[in-house]
Amino acid sequence: MRADARQNHDRLLEVAARHFSADGDDASMKAIAKEAGVGIGTLYRRFPTRETLIEATYRSESARLAEAAPALLHDHPPAQALRSWAGLFLDYMATKRGMAGALKALLTADEPLRLSTRELLIDALATLLRAGEEAGDIRPGLDATDVVMALGGFAMIIGEQAQPQLRDRLLDLLLHGLAQALPSGLPITS
Repeated sequence: MRADARQNHDRLLEVAARHFSADGDDASMKAIAKEAGVGIGTLYRRFPTRETLIEATYRSESARLAEAAPALLHDHPPAQALRSWAGLFLDYMATKRGMAGALKALLTADEPLRLSTRELLIDALATLLRAGEEAGDIRPGLDATDVVMALGGFAMIIGEQAQPQLRDRLLDLLLHGLAQALPSGLPITS
């Protein structure tokens, strides 16, 4: 793909993720194209149907989340990297919730995609947990699958509630529950 085409592609997926997260099934293809700075024809040449855009957005957001783990560990102490990644996971889940109808059909029809995505995210989280364990901030022997399930539960609760501080309170609860000892610099919100 040419550099300009790759930029348009990436920008469309980034904008689509925001629109699906905010507007769900009502996300407008025309609004996505406009905000991405491309014509509607460009969007439909790249993604002929809403479903192909949803699949590409899902794949892109999953890869972005997985790739964030090593980048966060490079820039932050493990406990802070884990908290930041958990916040990104909740954003990811909000985007998935916005694409729920079409995404459910896609993932039901494509079991390998669902399983490979789950494995990708569990591996990313396991990397963060290992780093936190090695730093002495996270309890040893945690199962990344269990932590992903807890985050998924939090995402469902947050999606049902209209409480702005709920997200931070739940992330604090999770991180302090995973902690070996309370790591310095992680606030306990009240």
